Amino acid sequence: MAGKPRLHYFNGRGRMETIRWLLAAAGVEYEEQFIKSKEDLEKLKKDGDLLFQQVPMVEIDGMKMVQTRAILNYIAAKYNLCGKDLKEKALMDMYIEGIMDLGEMILMHPMKPADAKEKDLALIIERATTRYFPVFEKVFKDHGQDYLVGNKFSRADVQLLELILITEELKPDILSKFPLLKAYKGRISNIPTIKKFLQPGSARKQPMDEKKLAEAIKIFS
Repeated sequence: MAGKPRLHYFNGRGRMETIRWLLAAAGVEYEEQFIKSKEDLEKLKKDGDLLFQQVPMVEIDGMKMVQTRAILNYIAAKYNLCGKDLKEKALMDMYIEGIMDLGEMILMHPMKPADAKEKDLALIIERATTRYFPVFEKVFKDHGQDYLVGNKFSRADVQLLELILITEELKPDILSKFPLLKAYKGRISNIPTIKKFLQPGSARKQPMDEKKLAEAIKIFS
């Protein structure tokens, strides 16, 4: 029997967090091998485990996979969390790329200089409320279904919920003008595997704070 996937990254969200989310949503148990120092990272490179000399890296099904999108694509296909046909997959890809665009802005926010943080936060909120969330609100208004694509739970739902929650950490009332997204958040949060991942003590990581940022900079700089 194949072993559990093993995740190689530092003990924080970063680019591994969506991978953690997707595995958890699929009900897959995994192990984490935390990179705690620059030496740990250099050892992975020296041992030839990192194809492009960078993490995240996931050991799964005899492979040492790198590149976040490639890893997510594999997990989604393996656990039937992608669309049923080419059109659904294309639609899902469009939604996910939009989700990841806003997610990237939020990921980089803690790394902004102190004097730029306020302006950057305002831009994130503006983009969320005028460019990205209106799209998904309209999707649910137009098709009247419970899930983003094909009326079936998918990777896109996992990533949209993650995006909603991390945006709410920046502005708790961000969904005040998006009632359908608010209802959607409640539905998806109550899927058993998701609900479990949202409980205290799960492998879900906390928002990046100054201590975690300093740790990441020490490892990856």
